[in-house]
Amino acid sequence: MNARKDAFYSGQLKAVVLDWAGTVVDYGCFGPVMAFQEVYRARFIEPTVAEVRAHMGMDKMDHLRAISAMPRIRKLWTAIYGKEPGDVDFLEMLSDFEEIRMRTLHKHSELVPGLLPTVSGLRGMGMRIGSTTGYNSLGAKLMRDEAARHGFWLDSVICASDVPAGRPHPWMCFRNAMELGTYPMSAMVKVGDTPLDVLEGLNAGMWTVAVTTSGNEMGLSHEDVQGMDAAELANRVCSIRKRMEAVGAHFVIDDIRGLGPVVEEINQLLAEGLRPDDYPVSSQAR
Repeated sequence: MNARKDAFYSGQLKAVVLDWAGTVVDYGCFGPVMAFQEVYRARFIEPTVAEVRAHMGMDKMDHLRAISAMPRIRKLWTAIYGKEPGDVDFLEMLSDFEEIRMRTLHKHSELVPGLLPTVSGLRGMGMRIGSTTGYNSLGAKLMRDEAARHGFWLDSVICASDVPAGRPHPWMCFRNAMELGTYPMSAMVKVGDTPLDVLEGLNAGMWTVAVTTSGNEMGLSHEDVQGMDAAELANRVCSIRKRMEAVGAHFVIDDIRGLGPVVEEINQLLAEGLRPDDYPVSSQAR
């Protein structure tokens, strides 16, 4: 590998920035999907799970606009209302979405298996724990409170409403670096379950880790994943891994339990003088 040496930083990772639903809570990322469907159902339109999941990871207003721009949804909306949705419609839908999520958040706040020991191990390595989310500040506070109730606490929670634009822009990651007091960005790793999470981390100059089985791309409960035929599960994981690598993920893991070994590997790479843009995407899921 024709790798460049990083003359500025060759120490250990200082922080991890985590996504929420599908990464650390809500195995399978069901809460946001159900809320988006309810918003449109109240307007006599039934988006499919696949249509909602296709844009997961966006700022919620951008997500609503993306769903509404899909040909089938746009055609249905126009047939019902005689025109495409406008700014007032989107503001009303966003308000409804936030109300639904606040009302149902407790139903989708269970921690993914292995989160607490993984985070404990990271803290034992001296790392700080931040996060990014497409929710607004009220939603982020409620998520943080619910997570704390389950024994999971973070040093920083940055939401899309805290910055000029959400994913794939790097601003939430930069804000985490400021809140956590960590730099350079190559001393941080972004972990998430959508391609937009990966792009967010890459655009911020961070190491990136994508998760497969617990996230939006798999879209199944822990019980369903556990009960799936081994060959089918392997095929689905392989497909997700290829999608994540296609957008540039440095590492791909099944779920948060695989993060510790990856952090150790990144620390070794940093010690060798490598930085995120020197390192090729993984050739196999970890």
